[in-house]
Amino acid sequence: MSPTRFASEHKWLYAGAVVLLVVLAVVGIIQYDKVKTGNKAAEKANQLADAAVAAGYPRPDTGTIKRTLGTDGGNVCDDPASALKSALWKTNVSNGAAFVGQRPVIGDGRAIRAEAKILEIYCPDKLHKIQDRIDDLKTDSTVRR
Repeated sequence: MSPTRFASEHKWLYAGAVVLLVVLAVVGIIQYDKVKTGNKAAEKANQLADAAVAAGYPRPDTGTIKRTLGTDGGNVCDDPASALKSALWKTNVSNGAAFVGQRPVIGDGRAIRAEAKILEIYCPDKLHKIQDRIDDLKTDSTVRR
């Protein structure tokens, strides 16, 4: 049997090998991108966890931070200076009651700086949009360690 006859009779073998090679290349590229993204998310999560420890908080679980904020800050970085986000943010700095019992309070400065730290790490280009609102808030050391 001549080599040209073998090649012509088994074209499907060559085509299958080429298709398999292309599929493996695509899978490799996708996996590489996932690993690269995962490493970046883990790096930012560790940076935020280190900042929490430096601020006097216990070290949070970096896996939770990684899943919640990813590489881009997730919901935290989606237009933090919008009116709705600002209102929700101020609502969270309240006495913890609901409905008519809810009152604004002087929030803890460390908690507010923690939010700013998230913006600083995950979306530093958006921190300046909300920095003046952070600076205008009256804060104090209201949470005991």
